[in-house]
Amino acid sequence: MAEMKVDRDSRRLFKARYRGRFAQIWIYLARQLAMFMYQSDWKVLPMSAVIAGLVGMVIRNRLFINMEGTLLGGFAMVMVCIWNGCFNSIQVVCRERDVIKREHRSGMHISSYVISHMLYQLLICLLQTIVTLYVTKAVGVKYPEEGLFTRWMLLDFGISIFLITYASDMMSLWISALCRNTTTAMTIMPFVLIFQLVFSGGLMTLPGWTRHLTPLTISNPALKVVAAQGDYNNRPMMVIWNQLDRLRDRELSATIHYGDVIDAVMDTSVPAIKQLHETPLTRVFTLGEVKDLLQSKEFQGFKQEQILEEMSIADILRFICESDALSNALDYTIDLKLIKLNLRTIVDKLMADEKIMAFLETKQVIPTTTVGDVLNMINAEGLLEKYRDVKVGKDIFVGDVLKLIVNSETVQSLHGQSYTYTTTVGGIVDMIGEDRIKDILQKRIAEASYNPDYECTQENVMRYWLRLALFVLAFAALSTITLEFIDKDKR
Repeated sequence: MAEMKVDRDSRRLFKARYRGRFAQIWIYLARQLAMFMYQSDWKVLPMSAVIAGLVGMVIRNRLFINMEGTLLGGFAMVMVCIWNGCFNSIQVVCRERDVIKREHRSGMHISSYVISHMLYQLLICLLQTIVTLYVTKAVGVKYPEEGLFTRWMLLDFGISIFLITYASDMMSLWISALCRNTTTAMTIMPFVLIFQLVFSGGLMTLPGWTRHLTPLTISNPALKVVAAQGDYNNRPMMVIWNQLDRLRDRELSATIHYGDVIDAVMDTSVPAIKQLHETPLTRVFTLGEVKDLLQSKEFQGFKQEQILEEMSIADILRFICESDALSNALDYTIDLKLIKLNLRTIVDKLMADEKIMAFLETKQVIPTTTVGDVLNMINAEGLLEKYRDVKVGKDIFVGDVLKLIVNSETVQSLHGQSYTYTTTVGGIVDMIGEDRIKDILQKRIAEASYNPDYECTQENVMRYWLRLALFVLAFAALSTITLEFIDKDKR
């Protein structure tokens, strides 16, 4: 068995020895794809699905829902990506270090070997990204619909997931190139993960002497790009509101001294109180302004409104008979000594005679009168024009009313008294209004929690993508440089 392995390695060495740098890339890439199929490297995909499913079930009601959920859920997604990337390549160089040394001495180009691993790991990371997005969406993570660069947020977010995973993969490739065996590599990896977790700069405030380490982590731009794509700054903050809801039954009491309230209301040295005092309640109008109002388009239609309708003698008789107040007057009887006349009898006879009623219908005693007729009757517009500059009333400010109230005997008698008010947190919330308090709290917290690094803009996201891409290239270059000295390994 050992002889067969030596022969196979010898054939591979012979095959790669006389090929150019570019051709060697495809030879090694083919070998790695074969290892994916026959040495169970494909197991990283179901492992990624399991991790993504477990994390997705935890963050599905948080990520992209509120401010704190987006940050915590985004951090969990970043850790999933870093974990996947690290385990992809942490052992790939270690486990074939002896083979690499022999092939390098036989003419293998280290750059070809590293580039082939970059292409192979790119395919693995791409498959892991698809698996992660599919599984998290399947377990209930609610991704926004539209992205910043494409029509689908899932595609934009997938680019971020891929770059985070790929950068972590290249970092582990370099660690694998540094270590002489798999045991050392696997021992170092937990420390690398802790370093990425602690110094991401997103979940905890770092002391000043450690903040220069944050730019060296993949997790820092990774967390920023996830928070930016999740529109962190515009998400509601629910922590304080939930805490307030838990305190609804807690009692609160306060003693109010009326004198302090009165003095505070009259203290114009406070800008807000001064502005209140100078707020006008009414303003002075001139008669010219009143005239302009009467001539306005809106008022012209009102001039046609009828104040009195046309009324005949017959209409007056009907009105008297139908009115309860005037109907009693018809019972009056006029005594003329020789004859007695009852008014109701006379009115009934008049209204029963159709000829007389027809005649009385034509006798209009009250003409139609409109608002315009009344204004013309008193020559309102002429008088208003004549006295156009005359002012009506005077300015009244809130301060004037407050002084009048405070100086009253009733209020002055309360100056030395106090009142103890007892209520609950829920009572105050109900008094002011839940929606109003919620809006105020969310606005204030959003202002305090605003982070320009998490602003949802194309410039921000593109900057973080470029930083992650630079990590990929930097770790690939470091891997190449490290393996160039593999011949100095004296083991």
